[in-house]
Amino acid sequence: MSQENPTPGRKLMMAVLIALLLAIPLFTVYLLVYDRQSQSETARASIAEGWGGPQTIAGPVLVLPYQEQVTETVTEGGRQVARTNTVWRELTLAPEQADLRTDLTPERRKRSIYEAVVYEATASGTARFALPTDLARLGITADRLSYDRAELRFGLKDARGLFGTPPSVSIDGRRLVLQPGKGSPATGGSGFFTWLDAASIRERPMTATFNFAFRGNGWLALAPQAGDTRWTVTSKWPHPSFQGGFLPTTHKVSDEGFTAMWRVGNLALGRSLVSNDAAQPDARAAVGADRYMVAAPAGDYEARVDLVSPVDLYSQVNRSVKYGFLFIGFTFMAFLMFDVIAGVRVATVEYLLVGAGLVLFFVMLLAFAEVIGFAAAYVLAAAAIIGLLTAYSAAVLKSWRRGGYVAGLLAALYGVLYILLSLEAYSLLIGSILLFAALAGIMYLTRNLDWSGLRTVPQSTDG
Repeated sequence: MSQENPTPGRKLMMAVLIALLLAIPLFTVYLLVYDRQSQSETARASIAEGWGGPQTIAGPVLVLPYQEQVTETVTEGGRQVARTNTVWRELTLAPEQADLRTDLTPERRKRSIYEAVVYEATASGTARFALPTDLARLGITADRLSYDRAELRFGLKDARGLFGTPPSVSIDGRRLVLQPGKGSPATGGSGFFTWLDAASIRERPMTATFNFAFRGNGWLALAPQAGDTRWTVTSKWPHPSFQGGFLPTTHKVSDEGFTAMWRVGNLALGRSLVSNDAAQPDARAAVGADRYMVAAPAGDYEARVDLVSPVDLYSQVNRSVKYGFLFIGFTFMAFLMFDVIAGVRVATVEYLLVGAGLVLFFVMLLAFAEVIGFAAAYVLAAAAIIGLLTAYSAAVLKSWRRGGYVAGLLAALYGVLYILLSLEAYSLLIGSILLFAALAGIMYLTRNLDWSGLRTVPQSTDG
C-alpha cells in the first residue's frame, strides 16, 4: 500500500511550524549577545580600574558661612520651654560668569579581546563672583557673613582620577592651599575645596583662576552652575557623541579630532545664583549621583561628550539577530517551492538542519566579531554558512544547479542584511520593499498551485 503524499498546504504548515520552533534558538542567541555585551562592559571597567571612572566636573562655587538664631520648643519638667540657639548656616554663591576649557587626550587600552577608551584631561578657567545686592530676600544681611571662613568648592565625580601636578587655584592672583572633599552635590560630594578670606567681595567682584588635571574613561560631563557658563572642549578623538540636556552651541568634528563649545545660562538651569540651607533643595542634585558606569545615560542638566567607538559590534550583532526569522522564512520558502513545484521531497529533519545552519551564522558572527571586527566576521561567517548550506542543499535537492539557486538566495539575503545594518535610517524602507518583492514572487509562482489537493478537473460529457 502506497503512502499518501501530503498536500502543499500541509507542507507549508510544516515549514511554518519548524520556523516557529527555530525562534527558540534565535532567542537564545539574542540572550547570548546580551550576556557577552555585559561581560564586555565588566571587562572595560576592569581595564580602566585605577585610572578614573567616567567624570563629571562642577563648580566652582563660593560658600560663605553665617550665624543664625534658631528658636525651638522643648519639654522640661512637663512644661514647654523655648530655647534659642546659634547655628551655622551656609550661603552658596554661584559665579556670575565661568569660562572653562578642557583638553582631552584619549588612549585605547586593551586586555585580551576587550578594549576601553580612557583619557587624560586638563581643565582650566576663570570664575567671577559678586555679592548679590538682594540678600535681604533670603533673610540675610551682608554684615552677618563670615568672609574669613569662606570656602571655594570644586566638584569632580571620581577624585581618584586627579594626577600629575597638584591642582592650582588662585584668587585675584593669590594661590590657595587645597583640601580634599566638599565637592558639588552634582558629583555626589566628591571633589576638593580651599579656605579663603573673601572680604574683598564686599567691595568688588572676586575672580578665581584654576587649573587641574585628571583621568577618566568613556565620557566627560559638566554640570553648569554659573549665571553664564562657557565650556570649550578640544580633543584628537574623531568620534565624539554629544549627550545630555545641553548640546554644543558650536562644534567641529574631523578625522583629526573635534572642538565643541557650550554656553548655558542660569535661566536655562532654572536656578538662582544664590541659595542657603533654608532654601528648597535642588531636585537635580541627585542627577549624576552613583554614575560610574560608562553606559549610564546623561542627565537632563548636564553637557556631556562621549568618546565612543565608531562601531559597536554588539549592537550590530543584536540588530542582525532580529532579522534571523526573515532568513529562515526566505530559505524555507525556497525549499518549499522546490518541494511543491519541482517535486523534490524535503523532509522535516532537512528543514531543521538548514534552520540550524542559519541560526549558527549569528553565533559565528558574534564569536568572530569579538576577535577580528564586525565587517570581517560578517564576511567569514556568511561565506562559511553559504558554503555549508549550498553543499547540503545540492544533496537534498538532488542537483547542484538547485543548490546554486539556494546559494544565490543566501548571498543576496546576507548582502541585503549588511546594507540594512549599515543604513539604519532606511532599514524599514528597504526591508518592506524586499518583503513585497518576495511575496509577489511567491504569489506568482504558486498562482496555479492546488494547496488543499481537493481541486477536481471537470470532465466533458457526450451527447
